[in-house]
Amino acid sequence: MKNIENLVRKNIKQMSPYASARNEFASVSTDNVYLDANENPFNNGLNRYPDPFQLQLKNRISELKGIPPAHIFLGNGSDEVLDLIIRAFCEPGKDNMVITPPTYGMYKVLAAINNVEIREASLNKDFGLDKATVIKAVNARTRILFLCSPNNPTGNSMDNVTIENILNDLNCIVVIDEAYIDFSGNESWINKLALYPNLIVCQTLSKAWGAAAIRLGICYASEPAISILNKIKPPYNISKLTQQEALKILSKTKKYRKNISVITTERDKLRSQLGKLPFVKNVYPSDANFLLIAVTNPFLLCEYLLNQGIVIRNRSNLTGCNNCVRITVGTPEENKILITKLKNFLYEKSTFYRP
Repeated sequence: MKNIENLVRKNIKQMSPYASARNEFASVSTDNVYLDANENPFNNGLNRYPDPFQLQLKNRISELKGIPPAHIFLGNGSDEVLDLIIRAFCEPGKDNMVITPPTYGMYKVLAAINNVEIREASLNKDFGLDKATVIKAVNARTRILFLCSPNNPTGNSMDNVTIENILNDLNCIVVIDEAYIDFSGNESWINKLALYPNLIVCQTLSKAWGAAAIRLGICYASEPAISILNKIKPPYNISKLTQQEALKILSKTKKYRKNISVITTERDKLRSQLGKLPFVKNVYPSDANFLLIAVTNPFLLCEYLLNQGIVIRNRSNLTGCNNCVRITVGTPEENKILITKLKNFLYEKSTFYRP
């Protein structure tokens, strides 16, 4: 593996980050009279800019995850984290990044925004990761490989041995997107950061912690990688309100564990119930909080459920997902309603269902 700093864009290495008194004098007493940032001087709890490095919040995440704060970066949602990774390592119009369809759609969107070529290494028919396919997609201008595990929209986790082999053999950044790791029994890749300097792991508070509205993405990486992201991020990318809410949410670990238990139990129950419906051709295994199912006619099914007040996602347009829909696991009450409506869809198949 190359030195990670050799993968950083030349202009990023040469630039000077934005500096403010909040980071230059972070260790100085908070009783200072701050006249540097053109803030409103009248205290209302929100008149000052927030901590640009979110130290209190990172310390709490460090306690929960066992990862030192110096290896943690926070973004305004995971999408900001992913965008900054691309900006840091990919030269627009020259470099490329590899994705493994079917996968999270924002990788391709962010590549287009940053004028970075996308190269595809499709998953196999069982949605598994194939090292030979990945290696074939990589070339001398590849700077990032994005792996989503558990994968969205398929729900399965990628094979650890295959990922390890890829990490050892590729001279590029490997980003493992673990947005759904909390619903999986697998160990997080954050525990392998010391072994792989080219590894970056992304997580989020949006799913298992139930905090999609506050927009907080978390990135774990080597200190050099975190330093690069801190250098190019907007100076105050995480608001004080988000930091405060995140600390409250991260204090409720019992509720977090209970919700995960309910969701995973409901996921398995839902998988069993869906598998009994004759228009359901396959319910794929899932380590996430959703299920990918193959049905006879996804368009009519989605239309029918929408008319019944239930919104699911048609994923038929994605590689390898022909005739598939993705259903998020709801509350026990919502899942009962879903199954009832699906049974009604079956009974009304003369109108809505075409085998």
